[in-house]
Amino acid sequence: MTLFEDHLEAAEKLLTIMPLAEMKKESWQVLAMSDNGALIADKIAEAIDGDLDFIFTEPICSPVNKDCWIAVVSETKEIVINHFLANAFEITIDYVYGEAKRKHDEKILSYLYKYRQGAPLGNMQGKNVILTDEGADTGLTMMVALKTIFAMNPAKVAVALPVIPENLAAELFSLIDYAYLPNRLSHYVESVSYYRSRETGDALAILNKHKKKGKK
Repeated sequence: MTLFEDHLEAAEKLLTIMPLAEMKKESWQVLAMSDNGALIADKIAEAIDGDLDFIFTEPICSPVNKDCWIAVVSETKEIVINHFLANAFEITIDYVYGEAKRKHDEKILSYLYKYRQGAPLGNMQGKNVILTDEGADTGLTMMVALKTIFAMNPAKVAVALPVIPENLAAELFSLIDYAYLPNRLSHYVESVSYYRSRETGDALAILNKHKKKGKK
């Protein structure tokens, strides 16, 4: 089932349910959770005059099924584990933490150098933070991003997703201050299935545009 022609349309529809005028009066940090969410994050940041950055994560997959995510690690080394799957595959915590360190050192550090010249994620203490992406599949990326931000003691946390599984949406409402979730689906497929076009924008160029804007 296609919901959006492309990521630009998804962003535009998302913005229609957000209190843009009110958010413009506040200071918001917009964090994209993937390259695929860069264009959506860009449009949100522009609409609310917010700052934009990425929060980097990497999945940890089952050793017997490389398509099955059992955990996700963030750039600050926070980890969220799907214990049901880990137990089903008889995967130990030691394996998860070992893979988390490897993914952080081999993958995430390369993202930091590519996108931020090696700088860590800025301190979100006392800030208003909004997380966004093109959608949510397992929910692990969303949860590890939230865990990472919560550890920094932000003032407010919001999530804006064009499409999300209904069960994850219900969980989010109990965790965060604001949730902008126009399409909550009970039968969720992959996020990519809801976009006719896969043109997501140049993530690095989008980030650099906002960095230049912030220096003016």
